Amino acid sequence: MAKVLVGKASEIGEGKMTHVTAGGKEILVANIGGNYYATGNICNHAGAELHEGELNGKELTCPWHGAKWDVTTGSMIWFPQKLKDLGKYKVTVENGTVYVEV
Repeated sequence: MAKVLVGKASEIGEGKMTHVTAGGKEILVANIGGNYYATGNICNHAGAELHEGELNGKELTCPWHGAKWDVTTGSMIWFPQKLKDLGKYKVTVENGTVYVEV
């Protein structure tokens, strides 16, 4: 596993999200209640970039067709058809800097 720099924790406020590309993967990182979570950033329905969607608590809504995902687990919450989970990545914070392992 490689540890990839996401950014300063102070730049990802509570209820906010950002994204990075690492190892050919698009990864979304969100701050939920002061804890950081990482999941896939691409909706597997039609390819939307999920960081452009809305984050309400731990519920992430796709900006294109409204699929809802649990950003803490990468699991689908709602969509008319079954979609594959987005997956999740380990996030660490060291000296105020956020990293994701890919």
